[in-house]
Amino acid sequence: MPSRSIYVETVISADVDAVWTATQDPSQHVRWDIRFSEIAPTGVTDGGAARFEYARRTWFHTVRGTGVSLGEASRPGGIRTSALRFSTWDRWSPIRSGRGYWRYEPVPGGIRFITGYDYEAGWGPLDVLVRPLLGWATAWSFDRLRIWLEDGRPPERWPLASVAWFWRPDRPRASRCRRAPRGGRRHADHVRSAPATLAQLPDPGATR
Repeated sequence: MPSRSIYVETVISADVDAVWTATQDPSQHVRWDIRFSEIAPTGVTDGGAARFEYARRTWFHTVRGTGVSLGEASRPGGIRTSALRFSTWDRWSPIRSGRGYWRYEPVPGGIRFITGYDYEAGWGPLDVLVRPLLGWATAWSFDRLRIWLEDGRPPERWPLASVAWFWRPDRPRASRCRRAPRGGRRHADHVRSAPATLAQLPDPGATR
């Protein structure tokens, strides 16, 4: 059975430092990424990875979890990467534990920003509905980030309800992002392209 890991790619007309800051600074990250309501740093591992706690608030419940990430800001060709592992024991969470990466590739006119990630489903067979929604939410958030960095319009201008603002063609749209690598398939093992630093990260759930 093919892997159902999630892949999203966009090109942002901005310099790499701007994209790096907007995605690596927790206070900036939560502004554009609809998957998170809060990200709070909690320390550093012996290997230099950053530990954090995260939360996603909904009208009926707040899911909380822990994670660890490690960025590489100096790689050949100007490429940067960030590896991530996360975990939660919240039975209401559709995700139990997961891993993935971000990749920042300089291209003519900007930065190709890529993510690939996979997770252990928390809701069993209902993941057949959850996974496409998470892929969509990731792509919509990536376009929200792109608009912010290219045009200067803050992410807060585009709440989730703006998905239905059909009279605004400039609103964030998930369909502007690629959902599979060039020449590749959507349903593939996209975590296979993760940087080697992913294998160095400890299991954040093991500290509970």
